[in-house]
Amino acid sequence: MTRDPDNLSGVLVIDKGPGFTSHDVVAIVKRLARARKVGHLGTLDPAASGVLPLVINEATMHASKLAGGEKVYEFTLSLGRSTDTDDDTGRTIAEAPVPAEIMSGLVGLLPRFVGRTMQVPPAYSAVKRAGVRSYRMAREGRALPLDPRPAEIRSLELVGGCMPEPRLRMACGPGTFVRALCRDLGAALGCGGHAKGIRRLASGPYIIDMAVTLEALKAEPNALRDHIVPVAL
Repeated sequence: MTRDPDNLSGVLVIDKGPGFTSHDVVAIVKRLARARKVGHLGTLDPAASGVLPLVINEATMHASKLAGGEKVYEFTLSLGRSTDTDDDTGRTIAEAPVPAEIMSGLVGLLPRFVGRTMQVPPAYSAVKRAGVRSYRMAREGRALPLDPRPAEIRSLELVGGCMPEPRLRMACGPGTFVRALCRDLGAALGCGGHAKGIRRLASGPYIIDMAVTLEALKAEPNALRDHIVPVAL
C-alpha cells in the first residue's frame, strides 16, 4: 500500500454496519489508513447502521467544531414489546396487545413529540452516572435511573411499514435517542415499544451518499484517500 499518513487528513464518512461499535470502526480505519490519530464525531449504537463520520490525523484537532449538527434517522417502531435496552437486542420486560386501530393514534401522536423536550436516555447508553457509563452499570445489573436531558426533535414522520412495525424518519438535534423515542411512543400508545433497524442517514453535513463501507475499504484500501472530505472551517 502506498500511502503517506502524514498527508492524510480530513473526514472519512463510514457507512457502519450493525454489530460494530464506533470504537471498532475507529480501530479498523486507523489500521487501514496507517494513521497516527483517528476519532469519531459522535457514537452510533452497535446495533444501528449508517453514517459515522471519522476525523483522521490533523482533522482530529477540529473534532469539537465538526461534531454536532442535525442528525437524520430512519427506524422501525416495533410495538407490543418493551425491552431493557429499548431496542430489539434486549431482554423483554413487558408485552401488551397492539390495538387494531392504533395507526390513527400513532399518526395523531407524532406531532406531540416534535420540538424541544426532556428525554430520559436508555439505561444501555454511554451517558455517565457517577462517572461510569450507564451501559456498564446496566450490564452488571446495577442500572440506575438516568435524569432527563434536553432533546430536540425537528421533524418526525411515518415513511412506511405497517402495524405493528411502522417505519419512521426523524431529524433531531445532538443527544436525542431514537431508542428513547420509541420507548416513549410505545408508552404513550399504551402497548409498549422498542426500536429496531435504526439507520442514520445524516450527521451534520455528512450524508449517506458520501459514505463508504468498511468492506469496500478492506477490498481496496488504496481507495481510502479518494473518500476523504477536506476539513473546511
